[in-house]
Amino acid sequence: MIPNIRPATLADASALAVLVDIAGEGMPNWLWRTLAGPGASALAVGRDRARRDEGGFSYRHATIAELGDDIAASLIGYPLDDPYDLTGVDALPAYVQPLVRLEGQAPGSWYVNVLATFPEFRGQGIGGRLLDSADSQGREAGVTAMSVIVGSWNDRAARLYARAGYADVACETRCCRLISPMTAIGSS
Repeated sequence: MIPNIRPATLADASALAVLVDIAGEGMPNWLWRTLAGPGASALAVGRDRARRDEGGFSYRHATIAELGDDIAASLIGYPLDDPYDLTGVDALPAYVQPLVRLEGQAPGSWYVNVLATFPEFRGQGIGGRLLDSADSQGREAGVTAMSVIVGSWNDRAARLYARAGYADVACETRCCRLISPMTAIGSS
């Protein structure tokens, strides 16, 4: 079955929160728990963040892949600032610093912040279709490069990006690597 690829809506916020947590391997849930007030759940915080009109984690930056009536996967992407301001990076929590430093090495690129597929839908080519969609969005936005940060331990994701033409361009020790396509957007 070929997935339906569409822009996310406010109604997708709960699924987006779960998919962001899958992509972030639990780090988003940990952060949301620290932000949740008394009686609030971490998932509710994530859902509220997905409902925002602005910010990196906003439904407005998300693309949904559906199979039948089910949300199967999502990609969140947007252009990184150029120039990318790294002022104050050392004051950020230690677990965030390597990510921000890597983002800073890809100014002006179309940044794939999140790509996640629910486990039952993996292995069906959905991630590749979402990357194709991100490439089109980047071209439409006029950027000349794509970027994504992948955990150095996440071989499955690294293989997906390699099949899509991405290659390592930078690495932060014991954390993750920044990879981007070997060719600029629109050159192939």
